[in-house]
Amino acid sequence: MNSSQVSRMLDDEHRANIALLGQVEQLLSRSPRYDPACAGLLGQLVRLLENDVDRHFAFEEEQLFPRMAEGGDGGMAGLLQEEHDAIREVCAELLPLAREAAKGAIDEAGWSALRPLGMELVERQVAHIQKETMALLPLLDDLLDEESDRELAFAYSAA
Repeated sequence: MNSSQVSRMLDDEHRANIALLGQVEQLLSRSPRYDPACAGLLGQLVRLLENDVDRHFAFEEEQLFPRMAEGGDGGMAGLLQEEHDAIREVCAELLPLAREAAKGAIDEAGWSALRPLGMELVERQVAHIQKETMALLPLLDDLLDEESDRELAFAYSAA
């Protein structure tokens, strides 16, 4: 079980993101045309793409992946980094379209481009979160002593 503060914080974010991504997946799979009623959900997706992804990924890359590598799990850290890079690429394409859709200003061509990108994001992000839940979070109890766990948790919550 995740006993470090950092692993609990990341796990909470993972769970919230999975829930949001599930809603996005349902929306995109059942909406061949843009529906203004989905603007609120797409606004939540925009906030996830603008804030949470970069903040969460940067924290893992700067604070946790180096510790994984030092602890002998550099291969897993490298794989998670590659997944971050691939997810960022999808986000870069998806974000402008999602912003337009959240404002209700997306046209049919834009919606047609947004849907497969959104589904790709869901697929990549959910698989990535599952991998981190199984591989990264359990390692944190071994990689972080009580003091570094507390310092990192504070720094992450303040970021």
